[in-house]
Amino acid sequence: MIAGFLARLLINAVAIYLTTRILPGIRVPDVPSALVAALVLGLVNAFIRPVVFLLTLPLNILTLGLFTLVVNALMLYLVAAVVPKLEIANFLSALVGALLIAVISTLLSHLFRV
Repeated sequence: MIAGFLARLLINAVAIYLTTRILPGIRVPDVPSALVAALVLGLVNAFIRPVVFLLTLPLNILTLGLFTLVVNALMLYLVAAVVPKLEIANFLSALVGALLIAVISTLLSHLFRV
């Protein structure tokens, strides 16, 4: 259980770090900061995102699930507000960054079978 948690944490940290290298609107200076951001993102996704998702459920149904991207971007913005070394330039960067983090994290999870 702890090994799975640590594996997911490392995968998310790598996804965040790679996203900052691909997307110029998101910056994290080093790998330890990416690890902290991944930990905070995991906590935000575990505790805050379900509440926000439930509150925005009617809008999410109306947009056929596309509003989930906006919720993910808002969660990334929240992480950037808590983690001082994670900087996001604008909402579009957060939106694309959240999408990239999800794609990279999914690919790495399937690659390493986590």
